[in-house]
Amino acid sequence: MALNEQKIRCAWAESDALMRSYHDEEWGVPEHDSRALWELLMLEGFQAGLAWIIILRKRDAFRKAFKGFDPEVVARFGEKDIARMMEDAGIVRARAKIEATIGGAKAYLAMRDAGEDFSSFIWGFVKGKAVQNTGAVPASSELSVEVSKALKKKGFKFVGPVIVYAFLQAAGVVNDHAEGCFRRKVVRK
Repeated sequence: MALNEQKIRCAWAESDALMRSYHDEEWGVPEHDSRALWELLMLEGFQAGLAWIIILRKRDAFRKAFKGFDPEVVARFGEKDIARMMEDAGIVRARAKIEATIGGAKAYLAMRDAGEDFSSFIWGFVKGKAVQNTGAVPASSELSVEVSKALKKKGFKFVGPVIVYAFLQAAGVVNDHAEGCFRRKVVRK
């Protein structure tokens, strides 16, 4: 690529260096690790009502506060841990979202203990093959409504259809890279 050539990427990623890096290296790459998928779903829940860049900038602090998003550890969090996190300016201090993450760890472990792999559960909705969207990007879809309902049945919170759609995009279950974006074909493979 010549020095004066610019990569064409999804418009939402152009305004910030951290967003560009996230877009270029992570967003839409099919993720199959159960724990990583769970972490991403929990972070998407924290995004509710906020911009993703806020969560992205605080991601390291979230990882520290939630002990590396180890579900075994997070599931044992109690009132003392909630109080500690409510004082942590490095994260989004929303008690309901913190409690939802603790509950999400318990739901994740309940699935695992019942022999249900979280990655297989998520990817099962698309039979293991990422959806390749074209055209306008929706805020939610029939797929995100279906996944949202299933997650709620499992005990997850902050998993409405819009949050779940953002999660599916980020996890690569849905490829919503723009048609001209340099990452679209790479992620498709």
